[in-house]
Amino acid sequence: MIVPAWNEEGAVGETVGALRELHPGIEVLVVDDGSSDRTGDEAEGAGALVARLPYNLGVGGAMRAGYRYAIRHGYDAGVQVDADGQHDPAFLTKLVDGLQDSDVVIGARFAGEGEYRVGLLRGIAMRLLAGTLSRLTGQRLTDVTSGFRAANRRAMTVFAAHYPAEYLGDTVESLVIAHRSGCRITQVPVVMRPRTVGQPSQSPVRAALYLCRAVVALSLALVRPWPTSLEHSAPEHE
Repeated sequence: MIVPAWNEEGAVGETVGALRELHPGIEVLVVDDGSSDRTGDEAEGAGALVARLPYNLGVGGAMRAGYRYAIRHGYDAGVQVDADGQHDPAFLTKLVDGLQDSDVVIGARFAGEGEYRVGLLRGIAMRLLAGTLSRLTGQRLTDVTSGFRAANRRAMTVFAAHYPAEYLGDTVESLVIAHRSGCRITQVPVVMRPRTVGQPSQSPVRAALYLCRAVVALSLALVRPWPTSLEHSAPEHE
């Protein structure tokens, strides 16, 4: 499991503990994304391996580091889990099982499980993104901004070299990259839990900005040139 974490000292220990308790045989890698608090120490104390980045790269940069670690150490699959405890580890097996027929499996919040709700403008943006990606991939996708997802070695090889760090790149753009690289993308329904620490930053202004930025991010993802096969996708060894 790959857990990107930035200043999550209040939640990451509990998140790692829950993951290890329910799945004791699975390794947990926390990528401390240049935190200014004790995120790395808390994760390490809970039993995770910790990769400490010298400065904040964002979720995309942290996940690229995590995928590179997974590829270099011979792992066949990696699951992204948020450090704030919202992703229920009980659904981990469901995501990994989906990799039998797919290269990327998204844990979808809007697929019949739970009662996750978002504001009007944010919901419009999410539906726009999901509809576009569904048409692009030929699969019904309802939650393309979900950070709860599994990738097999084929997809991780692509992500280790090309995972984007820009706004929404770690979600929407990464799926465009995976699709254009020949990866099959599907989803499974999951339930999102409330944050264990802190409050989500939502307001009408932020929701409007999210909608505008989502449109821009999607437009850029669709027009940028990305690898059309895995032939040139392997990360360089440093």
